[in-house]
Amino acid sequence: MLQIEDFGALSKIETPFYYYDIDLFRRTADLAASLSRETGIEIHYSVKANSDRRLIEMLSSRGFGADCVSGDEIVFAVDCGFRPESIMFAGVGKTDKEIFQALQMGIGSFNVESLEEIAIIGDLAGRLGRRVSITLRINPNIDPHTHHYITTGLYEDKFGISDVGFDGAVTLLRQFPNIDFYGLQFHIGSQIMDVEEVFRLECERVNEIVRIFEANGLTVRNIDLGGGLGVDYDEPDLHPIPELEKWLRTIDRHLVRRPDQKLHVEPGRAMVAQCGTLMTRVLYVKKGENRRFLIVDAGMNDLIRPALYGAYHKIENLSAHYGGGPARESRVYDVVGPVCESADTFGTQRLMEKSVRGDLIAIRSTGAYGQVMASHYNMRPLAPAVYSDRLSEGPRRKDYYSQQ
Repeated sequence: MLQIEDFGALSKIETPFYYYDIDLFRRTADLAASLSRETGIEIHYSVKANSDRRLIEMLSSRGFGADCVSGDEIVFAVDCGFRPESIMFAGVGKTDKEIFQALQMGIGSFNVESLEEIAIIGDLAGRLGRRVSITLRINPNIDPHTHHYITTGLYEDKFGISDVGFDGAVTLLRQFPNIDFYGLQFHIGSQIMDVEEVFRLECERVNEIVRIFEANGLTVRNIDLGGGLGVDYDEPDLHPIPELEKWLRTIDRHLVRRPDQKLHVEPGRAMVAQCGTLMTRVLYVKKGENRRFLIVDAGMNDLIRPALYGAYHKIENLSAHYGGGPARESRVYDVVGPVCESADTFGTQRLMEKSVRGDLIAIRSTGAYGQVMASHYNMRPLAPAVYSDRLSEGPRRKDYYSQQ
């Protein structure tokens, strides 16, 4: 949630930049830690959502584990304070180099996504003379009712092992004496808003699959339910902290587990999305035949989600809200960036206060999959991070913009 009193300091920082509300981030992390202790459900942060070092170190200090999807994420997570044995290595395309690296670092478990991967990891671990802990990622064929780009648990998705591969997986695991079967992992998709219904269905399906594997003589020591909890992109100030309690208590109520079984989840977006805002400034207001274009200095290289899969982010004119002066009338704008692509659009037909050159614009809920997915496309520099409790450290701007 943006702090009104910080507007003056924010307006002096060169745009574009990512602004992180550290108080909100702490409150979210502390709530997650408290619920984890109450329910006995461990939390492993999904590093791919945001790899800002300061945020990562704050999470590791609370005793969370880490969910990583590359070798470099594993190295980074350890460097930020996560214990190697608390790290799960996921991903459908692990390279031999990454597998060797993870084995040598002593991570907690590999989440394997195909029968072929079981054999490769077993063979590579054998060459090193290492035992390896393996978790099978299962594709439960559950529709999470979200965008097809972030749906991961249907039979036609590239992720996980479906029920037709269960027997083959059991056979392969027994062929490698250096493989320790650790458990089962499930992740059906992201940005799930129907929390109780979807995660109840997931738990019921997981209960069935756990019974199948244990009936085949494999003891499931750990159940990993992945992430997927959604956030409110429409009204971030009404729901600054996602429904962490409803999510974890739904799982606690519907998942069958023994006292000796571990259970964990892997939130990413839910931990960081609402604390982040992409700050940008109006360069031009262009009047077309039928539309007004608000051209800002942030581009799709800074935030690719709207261009990649039409993601919605609330857009606010902070100068109009907090900059003083008379109230402004409303106008409808297409908010676009400077990158030479038609897809470089943050929002179309948005009703906002009348905007002028130099106004400070906030693109909300960008703490997840924002800064971490940025690129140098068009040779544009990466937008830096600015923290709410360290505003004086932000890069100062020169007053190039005249109010017109």
